[in-house]
Amino acid sequence: MRTSARLALGTASALGLARFAYGLLLPAMSADLGWSLTEAGTVSAANGLGYLLGALATGPVVRRLGTATAFRLGMILTATALAAAATSSAYPVLLIARAAAGAAGAVVFIAGGVIASRLAVRTASAAPITIYFAGTGLGIVVSAAAVPPLGQHWRVAWVVLGLAAGLATLVSWTAARTDEDAAVVPGGRARVRPLARTAVAYLLFAAGYITYITFLSAHLADQHAPVAQVVLIWTALGLAVVAAPVLWSRPITDWPGTRALAALLGALSVGAALALAAPWPPVILASAIIYGATFMGVPAAVTALIKGGTPPADWTRTLSVFTMLFAAGQTVGPWVAGVLADGTSAAATLAWTAILCGTAAVVAATARPRRRARATPAGAPALRDGTLDATPR
Repeated sequence: MRTSARLALGTASALGLARFAYGLLLPAMSADLGWSLTEAGTVSAANGLGYLLGALATGPVVRRLGTATAFRLGMILTATALAAAATSSAYPVLLIARAAAGAAGAVVFIAGGVIASRLAVRTASAAPITIYFAGTGLGIVVSAAAVPPLGQHWRVAWVVLGLAAGLATLVSWTAARTDEDAAVVPGGRARVRPLARTAVAYLLFAAGYITYITFLSAHLADQHAPVAQVVLIWTALGLAVVAAPVLWSRPITDWPGTRALAALLGALSVGAALALAAPWPPVILASAIIYGATFMGVPAAVTALIKGGTPPADWTRTLSVFTMLFAAGQTVGPWVAGVLADGTSAAATLAWTAILCGTAAVVAATARPRRRARATPAGAPALRDGTLDATPR
């Protein structure tokens, strides 16, 4: 599990720092640079667009350099892009910096997900996958500790985030095993049709979940929340992400078909809706904890379904296609939610998350389980219905 924990610094950097920390910086940047919520949402959309381009490039990069090298290169570029956001207040420069962080983060996300899937096969458990995605929470906790106390000094915050991503790169360096690629047949193809409803649910999730964490701080600013409350809520959210494997590793492993995915999406919808129920700090705190305990479980569940429904040689391409869907949703979601929020209030972004994730839960719940038998090496765990079958053979 130590290897999985170090590998999890990939999502801590690529997601926790390079994507979600922007939500903490948004109020300061908006106030200093005079942004509307639509402009703020467009910056988030630029990160999603970069993520989409990075997902398109990951397959060729992995084939040329190998999974481990792609992971490491993505980590280096992510840290560089974070620091670059501190160099200018010009809107186009910030758009480019956020897009670059998204592109590098996609390479890390996909390559690390493939490595975690291989660890899961060896250990006959979904734990390496859920631990990998739970690393996102560590990045959120670091962001919560570093960003709000800096107040309006958003440039300094970007530098701090870049340094934290650089440290994560060093610690995770040897977690990506270079000898893993030798066991995988080159090539492969994307297999999306057998997972069509999962793909639709994932797209809706991507368009919905990102708006909550992007505009949460803006919603808190509307409520005149003090810095201490913002730090508490974001720290609790991040710690809930870290704790998510304890809650979801067994359901993702043992529950058949898309049942775990539907449960995660349903809980996520409820968590987002809870923040709209009342502006009281304990209610918003509960909402953040539920959100944190579920939202990174969705990519983990989808990765497990991909791993269970496709041969190992097809994992990278299939995961790349799903990541492109994920990126497309993330690109459109914040912009649309920002437009709605400008016409109403920041609370509209939370309603957006609740509605889209609730719809995604229904789509996932109606997906029919698919059983596809295939030969496995003697003594190796068989993969069925997106889970690992560790029954002795």
